[in-house]
Amino acid sequence: MTPVIVPVYAAILALVFVALSLRVIRCRRRDQIAVGHGDSAELLRAARVQGNFAEYVPLALLLLAWVETRGFPGYLVNGLCLVLLAGRVAHAFGMSQNPEDFRFRVGGMVATFFVLSGAAVLLIGAAVYPG
Repeated sequence: MTPVIVPVYAAILALVFVALSLRVIRCRRRDQIAVGHGDSAELLRAARVQGNFAEYVPLALLLLAWVETRGFPGYLVNGLCLVLLAGRVAHAFGMSQNPEDFRFRVGGMVATFFVLSGAAVLLIGAAVYPG
């Protein structure tokens, strides 16, 4: 079964990643910092928001694509994808604030961990108890 749901969310998340990357580029150009973050707290924060996104989203999308290909119901796949999308946007928003809004940051991480754990449990369950 070819995934049809997860690729749509992957595309949306890719656009979010581009927006986060453009923010880093804008900070780098403004502060004239090619590598690292110099002494720019804003650049460091922008780079960590982008980096955190890049660290979690690929594994989550891979797991979700496998959940979809294993034939789990579309409402479940859509639900998990929506939670991932909302969580990553909330986390990026919370972490981008100065001072940081920990409600959004923590909520985003909880949502991300829920999706990672949920997808992992579904896949292990499908392997242990096939069909």
